[in-house]
Amino acid sequence: MTQDRRHFLKSVAAITAAGVAASATTGCTSQSTKSTSLTNPLAQGKSVMGLTVPKMDVVRIGFIGVGERGSGHVQHYCHIDGVEIKAICDTNEKVLDNSIATVVKNGFSKPSRYTGSALAYKKMLDRDDIDIVIISTPWRWHTPMCVDTMESGKHAFVEVPAATTVEECWQLVDTAERTQKNCMMMENVCYGRDELMVLNMVRQGLFGDLLHGEAAYIHELRWQMKEITEKTGSWRTAWHAKTNGNLYPTHGLGPVAQYMNINRGDRFDYVTSTSSPALGRQAYAAKEFSGDHQRNQLNYIAGDMNTSVIKTIKGRTIMVQHDTTSPRPYSRHNYIQGTNGTFAGFPNRIALENAPAAIKAQYQKDYELAVSQWQKNGQQGRKPSPTNFHRWDHDMAKWQNSYDHPLWARMGAEAERNGGHGGMDFLMLWRMVYCLRNGQPLDQDVYDAAAWSVITPLSADSVADRSNSKDIPDFTRGVWQSAKPLAIVS
Repeated sequence: MTQDRRHFLKSVAAITAAGVAASATTGCTSQSTKSTSLTNPLAQGKSVMGLTVPKMDVVRIGFIGVGERGSGHVQHYCHIDGVEIKAICDTNEKVLDNSIATVVKNGFSKPSRYTGSALAYKKMLDRDDIDIVIISTPWRWHTPMCVDTMESGKHAFVEVPAATTVEECWQLVDTAERTQKNCMMMENVCYGRDELMVLNMVRQGLFGDLLHGEAAYIHELRWQMKEITEKTGSWRTAWHAKTNGNLYPTHGLGPVAQYMNINRGDRFDYVTSTSSPALGRQAYAAKEFSGDHQRNQLNYIAGDMNTSVIKTIKGRTIMVQHDTTSPRPYSRHNYIQGTNGTFAGFPNRIALENAPAAIKAQYQKDYELAVSQWQKNGQQGRKPSPTNFHRWDHDMAKWQNSYDHPLWARMGAEAERNGGHGGMDFLMLWRMVYCLRNGQPLDQDVYDAAAWSVITPLSADSVADRSNSKDIPDFTRGVWQSAKPLAIVS
């Protein structure tokens, strides 16, 4: 939700008055989030693992927040069958009106308009003609809005991260179980072509038994510091002065967690985290802003690079990194290693000890062609060697031809045509509607939202405690041991 500073200050006061300040602001005032309570609250309802709800002929949608991220969701839903956009809420009337105009332009009825205060969304939630709510607001609002949405009898779909403290993670789980409503964190990267292909390959055993994964969000975003009164940088910059840990773990972590069947056969056990010095943002502020500018009044404590290592109950390891400050190329790592080989992203490459027969045949053909060319060139240079696990294979075409995920094979062309980070945004939103209309469980649930999001507060606690490990709660309350792995759906 796009907010200027005046609206932001009003929002803080409004939340306090409404009695939800604890869930909205807990753990954002020091080096550590101080959210290490691991006491599992008593379940208030049955598990929502694999939750299915009655089929919906039409999915009726309400939106909270249609700034930079939410406006894209509105646009995509205008091109997905089986939906009605009933209402939109935002405190910024300009972006609100733009999204309403988008809906009307695409042939839908004009959605109702909610604005005027930070809590206007609650009036929207009073409606009985909305099935799901898409929440694309600043991070501190995510949990309160999800909870209010589920309490109103609607399903919550929220941008990442779903929560910012351990307590908020439990609040999401408890509310979902008590209300039997979906609470899905919309981790779009799980729907990228590469990530879906690797998931398919993992399920077919190409990498053997999984051992180790790597995930990251390495994305130079210092320029967002110039967004002072609105857009993402107006609120996200402040987190670098509040929390020293991995501020944004889920983009890289989500796909790796799905490869490893986290919460569905394995789960996160504990995390150890360390941060580099925090130098880049202070230097950028000094270079780009006047000495008395608010950006130079902040004490940036979040290390430019945070490296966290997660250990799972089955003994696997996952390295998760965060760096939105350093001048370097973008990367999510997307790395998975097993007893038979490895896939690594950015750039994509594969190395297998025992490749499938069809791939081996292609390797042999490529080798013979390379030797022939080498001979024609008078045997200049080193003689080509056969492809094996000592050499990366960068040619993804043959792997895509054999292992593209059925979901991408079916919808990839349309996803790419509609766009959104290469099509992953559109495919995620399409898949959400497909599951709801067909009475199928969602690909991500509240336990995923909690487990992936909790890395932020626990990494901060570890950094503040000389990188000592911090236990990760079992948000499933033991159900992970019998839950079925995420299926490869067509």
